[in-house]
Amino acid sequence: MTSHTHGRRPTLEDVARRSGVSKSTVSRVINGEPKVRAEVVELVREVIAELGYVPNQAARQLVTRRTGAVAVVASQPQNRLFLDPFFDCLLRGVRRELAGHGAQAVLLFLDEPDDHARVADYLGGGHVDGAVLFSLRPGDRLHELADRLDIPVVFCGRPLPRDGDTAHAHAHVDGDNRGGARQAVQHLVSRGRTRIATVTGPYDQEDSAAERLAGYQDVLPDAPPELTERADYTEQGGADAMAALLDRCPGLDAVFVASDLMAAGALRTLRACGRRVPEDVAVIGFDDLTSISESTDPPLTTVHQDVERTGRLMARLLFDRPAPPPSVVVPTRLVVRASA
Repeated sequence: MTSHTHGRRPTLEDVARRSGVSKSTVSRVINGEPKVRAEVVELVREVIAELGYVPNQAARQLVTRRTGAVAVVASQPQNRLFLDPFFDCLLRGVRRELAGHGAQAVLLFLDEPDDHARVADYLGGGHVDGAVLFSLRPGDRLHELADRLDIPVVFCGRPLPRDGDTAHAHAHVDGDNRGGARQAVQHLVSRGRTRIATVTGPYDQEDSAAERLAGYQDVLPDAPPELTERADYTEQGGADAMAALLDRCPGLDAVFVASDLMAAGALRTLRACGRRVPEDVAVIGFDDLTSISESTDPPLTTVHQDVERTGRLMARLLFDRPAPPPSVVVPTRLVVRASA
């Protein structure tokens, strides 16, 4: 909270004064009403987040019938997600956007089979105004639940189609996974690398892993299957996958790794095996999570995607509700550092 409020709870008037707009304009932004210019909406939401302004929820609910809460549902164990900087960055974007709408995030985790029924009851019970679904697996019953809910739903990543699906019924936001992977592998080819391997993610999640593998195959359609190793988006998974690749293909001279976290593990294995990076093996990651990519040895060349922006866009779509539900693709670009 900024000092001008002197420790008191910030008010609607404080937001209006800081934003340079009227109180009625701030109120329209908070309630998601149309006819407010996009740049004004963005400014007011930023000020709300900066001041930590919280609307009077009781009064708002009487008018809007809204709870002021949005569920973030993650179908992975809590301990794993909170160690993943990607999820941390994504959640930060969701929470910042929600703050601009006077809403807060409620985290729901699917650790155990019984959690599905509990989460389904909660989402269908009028406790939240919308839901962001993260890292869902095909066959997950939340796909079916999303079709029945009366609240807006946005997926992180394009959900894999189920049997009989012809289109996606819900909005989703994703990075340009295939295009980013193509950039990475083309860069390795341009540097004269000829035995380029890849560590791919698990195919049982949203199709980002499949898309990144497809980008690799776009550039290297004739790459032998032994140059591909599947892992699980963890650092240890990347380390194990790199070890398996070196065992099968000791002559490889480059590797495109489908996440920065796995790339950090791959670098650890290469160092342990006495391989110099990039002299012996060039390494490229994906995500450009700077807590990883700028701290590895050497610093990691990687595909940048704006993860926080992805989170903000997901939350924004819950309130904007365009029809038909959109598929938003966030651009990616290669950031060249010392590893390739």
